[in-house]
Amino acid sequence: MALVGNSYEYYDPRFYDLTVPTAEVEELYGGCRWAEGPVWFNEHSCLVWSDIPNRRMLRWIEGGGVSVFRADSNYSNGNTRDRLGRLVSCEHGGRRVTRTEPDGSITVIAKAHAGKRLNSPNDVVVKSDDTI
Repeated sequence: MALVGNSYEYYDPRFYDLTVPTAEVEELYGGCRWAEGPVWFNEHSCLVWSDIPNRRMLRWIEGGGVSVFRADSNYSNGNTRDRLGRLVSCEHGGRRVTRTEPDGSITVIAKAHAGKRLNSPNDVVVKSDDTI
């Protein structure tokens, strides 16, 4: 049985305390085939996410709508920020984990483990001690 809030259905009542039940869900964009990995950048008032099958990353800017953030994203999907506010992404196509620098250049953080190439990195987290 689902507990229903304003815009949510709770299938486990323990989840209720982790949300703001009066918050409304708003669709920002509907033109993705498969969207994943949203990251909020408060200093720019924007949300960046991946549209995986279309090999692109999109950006929603508050008051400005949606635009292409990166046209060829190497099938990026898992995204987060590091403690300096830089975008960290997993790329299926590049078989790597990358960081986008403030000037837009891309730094490869990891492409192998134990001497073997990564297969298809999926999700990423940056810990409070800056480890990824």
